[in-house]
Amino acid sequence: MAPLVHAARATGVATLTLDSPANRNALSAALVGELRAALATAAADPEVRAVVLTHTGSTFCAGADLKAPCAPADFLALLREIAGLPKPVLARVTGHVRAGGLGLLGVCDIAAAGPESSYAFTETHLGLAPAVISMPLLPRLDPRAASRYFLTAERFDAAEAARIGLLTLHADDVDLALGPVLDGLRKASPQGLAATKALTAAAVRATLDRDGDRLTGLSAELFASAEAREGITARFERRDPSWAL
Repeated sequence: MAPLVHAARATGVATLTLDSPANRNALSAALVGELRAALATAAADPEVRAVVLTHTGSTFCAGADLKAPCAPADFLALLREIAGLPKPVLARVTGHVRAGGLGLLGVCDIAAAGPESSYAFTETHLGLAPAVISMPLLPRLDPRAASRYFLTAERFDAAEAARIGLLTLHADDVDLALGPVLDGLRKASPQGLAATKALTAAAVRATLDRDGDRLTGLSAELFASAEAREGITARFERRDPSWAL
């Protein structure tokens, strides 16, 4: 089986590329396992100052793989590992981000995106809730915007994502925009980066520790419900779910 995550290192930056475009880089058990392993390798490499998380294809991450989802506890572990990594993790997005993929984006320390990217919290249209991903996102997002987009599943663009706190920056050329950010990280000391990230990610880590078990339980309960089965089936059958008005 071909790897779903590719790792490369150049000038102090480890780049981890999600490479499962056939299912829009969805969070399967295999992809999450490979990503966790690649993050651990980058964390242990003394030459790495920062990790860039990016993707192939037109979608950064579509959220849970509805055909072969990872366990909510494994996704929680991934979020905790990114938040606790002693090196900054940057998301580089040039495509679409949906549902659980927004949690992966949100837990990154810095997030940059291009003009073709789009965003939507689609859970309520499937009979689900953005339970686990709310932990890294709610400490970062504008509260009114979070209420709107969590509830309505509306699609929004990169400019709006930056306005509400989901993105650090957006630009026509995302790599050009990330240039000075990465230059600054390359000049930083490992100790300085680790101590500073511990400060800036403290609220996210605290939320993951406090609410992780409860919200992974809620996620599993919702996925097992009759409404979620109907919502997911309707998605695969390209029809409205039975509750739609």
